[in-house]
Amino acid sequence: MKKRLIISSAICLAVLIVSLYFAQALLVPKYVSVSPEGALTAEYYAAADETSHDVLFIGDCEVYESFVPAVLWEKYGISSYVRGSAQQLVWHSYYLLEDALRYETPKAVVFNVLALKYGQPQSEAYNRMTIDGMEWSQSKVDAIIASKTEDESFLSYVFPLLRFHSRWDELTGEDLEYMLDRPEVSDSGYLIQTDVRAAEPDDLAIEGSPLADYTLPKESMAYLDKIKKLCDDNGIELILIKAPTNSWRYWWYDEWDAQIVDYAGKNGLAYYNFIDEVEDIGIDWSQDTYDGGVHLNVYGAMKLTEYFGKTLRDAHGIPDRHEDTNMSAVWSGRVESFYSKLTDNIRED
Repeated sequence: MKKRLIISSAICLAVLIVSLYFAQALLVPKYVSVSPEGALTAEYYAAADETSHDVLFIGDCEVYESFVPAVLWEKYGISSYVRGSAQQLVWHSYYLLEDALRYETPKAVVFNVLALKYGQPQSEAYNRMTIDGMEWSQSKVDAIIASKTEDESFLSYVFPLLRFHSRWDELTGEDLEYMLDRPEVSDSGYLIQTDVRAAEPDDLAIEGSPLADYTLPKESMAYLDKIKKLCDDNGIELILIKAPTNSWRYWWYDEWDAQIVDYAGKNGLAYYNFIDEVEDIGIDWSQDTYDGGVHLNVYGAMKLTEYFGKTLRDAHGIPDRHEDTNMSAVWSGRVESFYSKLTDNIRED
């Protein structure tokens, strides 16, 4: 009788665990056709298993919509990956970089500085898009602790079902289709945008509203120090950038820029503000943006990538890996995949 009870209890427990696993797999967001940027974090690991990368980009939408690794490889033989995510705050960037260093050590890390304007956690939704896709490690644990808002619990990251158990009325066929296996939505972390919506002349004339205090938060600057130290400790060059934009919606104030110029100078870092180089890059705000000048579309991103790739090669010594047979084989597939997705997106448009 006792043996039968133990077996019965074990079977019930196993059924419960399996049921909870499939319920969680069904209910968590899939980030495929809706908010695909939420899938970017998780896609990195398979790419890191394929080959190493000499350049890692970290940051928010201004990296995953501005730099095309396939173009860097095609034009310069530079192996790169964009570890970007939606509203990636500076502590997100730090822990994603720390996590990446478990797999590889790039020659350069390129950090987009826009997120330095935030000194406190901002949004559970964006936290989830960045953190849920991380593999479990101390880096993920620390990222959760640093990022969660007052209303979030650590346990809900361990068991996402606790957060998404009420999503039943939001489910679509996509939730069932991608329950156990999801398609790749990016190309080495770059998210293709093929729409064209020109920046309106009236919008281009608007500047950001004046601020009471232009000092970048001490919390974000402390994490920038941590990123620099992490790079220094691993022999990696840290490069700071500000992606181009031409909209008051994400205004980059001259006062913020001056602080980054000062920081870069004091710490011996290169800093490229591409807002000042739009004409040299060849960006046309009537053609190279998909949302009225806030972000670049693929046509603008390809221009910026080719422009910056030359700098990475000439000023920072990032090597041409075209002669590396194994790496070339991997990148041949990635380049083909990028142009295939580009063609398909243009056709759908």
